[in-house]
Amino acid sequence: MSDIVDKQVSPEVLVAVADYFKVLSEVSRLQILSNLRSGPMTVNDLVDATGLGQANLSKHLKVLTQAGLLSRTPSGVSAYYEIVDPLVFELCESVCDSIGDRLLQQAQKFNQFKSFSKSP
Repeated sequence: MSDIVDKQVSPEVLVAVADYFKVLSEVSRLQILSNLRSGPMTVNDLVDATGLGQANLSKHLKVLTQAGLLSRTPSGVSAYYEIVDPLVFELCESVCDSIGDRLLQQAQKFNQFKSFSKSP
């Protein structure tokens, strides 16, 4: 364990990590990823599922594909997009769990305050 703590992460690695998080920092991209969790979809399928315009959706699909999170497989006049890196869902679940825990703690503090303010 101390070997991990003692190692310095190179700036290049940190840039790559920051870039990965930048890709995930857009709500529309998270919405796309969430829809693709059930399996490959075409652009038209994703337009219907997300409500995003086709041009906007295509822009986000390009970013996700270039980042290595999605693959694009042509099929006739369509192309199917699918998740390449399922680790993204573990990451999102971990973040959601953390946010949920924090919100629960905040709610408990507010409930304590509410109880305190009602005391005679």
